[in-house]
Amino acid sequence: MINFETIEYMKTGNPRQQEVYQLLIQSRIMDILKEFTPVLAGTIPINIDIPGSDLDIICCWDNKEGFKNTLMENFQEHKGFQIDEKEKRGHKTIIARFMLEGYGVEVFGQNRPATQQEAYRHMVIEHKILQQKGEQFRQEIVKLKMEGYKTEPAFGVLLGLGNNPYKKLLQMGLDDGNLNY
Repeated sequence: MINFETIEYMKTGNPRQQEVYQLLIQSRIMDILKEFTPVLAGTIPINIDIPGSDLDIICCWDNKEGFKNTLMENFQEHKGFQIDEKEKRGHKTIIARFMLEGYGVEVFGQNRPATQQEAYRHMVIEHKILQQKGEQFRQEIVKLKMEGYKTEPAFGVLLGLGNNPYKKLLQMGLDDGNLNY
């Protein structure tokens, strides 16, 4: 299993992963966010990205204002910078968006460990499904994404999950390492 809590695996990944790895190293974004235990989540780490896929960096903050200030001080000069505060599934959430070398970046922070956040959990479950189902399944996911599907709904279509694939993917479970589908 890949250790998604670091970006080291991307150093030897596919060409896009290697490019993103270099971008994250050169921009120092992970170092800047280090105290918030940043984790790159989403489609690029699990090789189902399409052109225009963004970089989703999830973080954990203890001090909401400190996290917000770090984002503003370090990224507000980037093209398209915006920062929002909202409630997501009962958790106060800070989301900063900006452009970095042609990539859209979304830094998402909550007051809970990144590994407990839905984006991380979805990614790990989707990665396990991709490993079990194989290359053709991965290509079908990418095809659906190219047709306009978001990631979880694309998995929902291929796995027959019906309504709310976001919730159903989480219910597949991670506790014992086995997926229930």
